Amino acid sequence: MIKLTTLSGNEFYLNTELVYKVEALADTVITLVDGKTLRVTESPEVIIERIVQYKRKIYVGNLEV
Repeated sequence: MIKLTTLSGNEFYLNTELVYKVEALADTVITLVDGKTLRVTESPEVIIERIVQYKRKIYVGNLEV
């Protein structure tokens, strides 16, 4: 899960497996696999980097077993 910030300033954690797409509109809009959307303050580039870092931490950690 990655930490993101709503437009109202509240922080929350998002399960990265639920992300369908990330769009840069007036705000950054994340569309989930169920069609729901979230608007966040982070840029698409920041979100993608956080997802990549999170998945690396999971998969690289499992390779060391």
